[in-house]
Amino acid sequence: MTNETRKAAGTLLIILPTVMIGGVSLLTLLISDPTYAANPLRQDLWRAGHAHAGVFLLFALVALRYVDDTSLSGGWKWFARSAFPLAAILIPSAFFLSVLSPDATRPNALIYLAYVGALVLASGVVTLAVGLLKAGRQQ
Repeated sequence: MTNETRKAAGTLLIILPTVMIGGVSLLTLLISDPTYAANPLRQDLWRAGHAHAGVFLLFALVALRYVDDTSLSGGWKWFARSAFPLAAILIPSAFFLSVLSPDATRPNALIYLAYVGALVLASGVVTLAVGLLKAGRQQ
């Protein structure tokens, strides 16, 4: 594992407890905040944001394991290392930030960050896959 990948993985592991704290925060809101409990849209999007944050963060950690096994150039390896964590930020942020107001009845324009994050994630997946396939042919 290269030093860059090790640093990225270490950073993601340090960030992981924030997702856990977010889950406890959502549980606390659900139990003790009547305005949160009264808004099903906000509950659904925040729940989705929390779930996506955890899953994509773990996905980023798994993907990092494979970056150094590719035949990608330095810039493409950087992109592959960065795309997964960036998507883990953009997609959940879209869910959280689009319904910050307790009175929200529909998501605001920040929901479109989810599309940007999905595009970044798809690009990272394809980049990593191509790099792995090319490395397999070179062996």
